[in-house]
Amino acid sequence: MKIRSATLGDEAAVTALWQECGLTVPYNDPAADFRFALGKPNSDILVTEDLNGAVMVGHDGHRGWLYYLAVAPARQRQRVGRMLVTAAEQWLAARGVPKVQLMVRDTNTAVAAFYQRLGFDLMPRINMQKWLKS
Repeated sequence: MKIRSATLGDEAAVTALWQECGLTVPYNDPAADFRFALGKPNSDILVTEDLNGAVMVGHDGHRGWLYYLAVAPARQRQRVGRMLVTAAEQWLAARGVPKVQLMVRDTNTAVAAFYQRLGFDLMPRINMQKWLKS
């Protein structure tokens, strides 16, 4: 399966996939997130050629982050998610980023188990937030 960087023309399909997979929340605009991350030096959206899988990847120079990993329900459990995570890790490694992190909602235990199978560990951290716009 081929994985490539998304294009602006992929926005509707990718954001629909994110919505289908339950990754969107009312306070985040997935289309704005897509455009913000697309093809930047520190971020990108990686997609499968058939647009049945996508992941947003980015970094701050030290930590890499994965967001919005989604695989169409009909394609889940076919190693597509694993391939997207590997592609995102390679994207980060090519930029010299030594670590990759992600956040999983505490209610999403199935996804947490998926990431643990890929070698991710729980981090003893407290996440905090502050909204910069009202």
